[in-house]
Parts: sequence; structure tokens; C-alpha cells
Amino acid sequence: MSDSILDRLTGRTENQTRMVDDQELEDLQSFGWLRGVRDRAIMLELRHRNGNITCYGYAWLEKAEFDPSEGITLYFGGKTVRIIGQHLNSMVRDNISLFAGIVRHKVPWIRESEFGDAASGPNNATIIDDIQVK
Repeated sequence: MSDSILDRLTGRTENQTRMVDDQELEDLQSFGWLRGVRDRAIMLELRHRNGNITCYGYAWLEKAEFDPSEGITLYFGGKTVRIIGQHLNSMVRDNISLFAGIVRHKVPWIRESEFGDAASGPNNATIIDDIQVK
């Protein structure tokens, strides 16, 4: 039994406190997706083609915009992140799309596509051409 009074009062047990494991994280080539109903990503990891990685806390996400001709624009407390690509709001599978996943904090990472990624996926596959941080 837990020694924390708060845990005892809320009925929380050690079994209910868990980390996201690999079985609950789905790799959709251009982005990751947390499958659990209650799972939420704490940070959004931006994986650049050159190997650099930038992370922003979802708590700092002030606004998200999707424009089919411009891509996705995210506003993180003074920083602007533009995600440019194809099928950014298309359903990759049932109820799974990049923009909807970002808004619902279900996407823990996105990555820029490598050369040839566009040819290897289905027609509705999300392809991220560029991630710009300003």
C-alpha cells in the first residue's frame, strides 16, 4: 500500500501509476500516436531530417491552426512552429490524423520525411516535408 495520504484518499494504487510503453505507442511513419484512451503526451518532439530534435511542452501550446495550403502552425509561448507537408489533416486510419492528434495531445513526436518516404506509403499517408521553428 502507498504511504501517500493523497494516494490513499483518491484510491490510487501503484498499479494505476504507469508509464507509456511501446505497445501503447504506434509509429505511423511521420508521427507517433498514443493509443490509450486516457494517454496524453506531455511534450511534442520535433525530429528534424538533420538529426536535431526540438521539444515543446503541450502546456505551452496556445493555438493551433490548419490551412490546407499553408500546413499546420503551432504557437508555443512566443515560438511559432510550421509543419509543411501533405495530408496533414487526412485520416491515416479510423479517427487518426496528425492535426486532430496534436489538438488532443495524442502525438508525442513528428518527423520530417526522408527522401523516398512519399513513395513507400499509401496515397493518404501523412508526409512532413519541413518543420520550421521561428
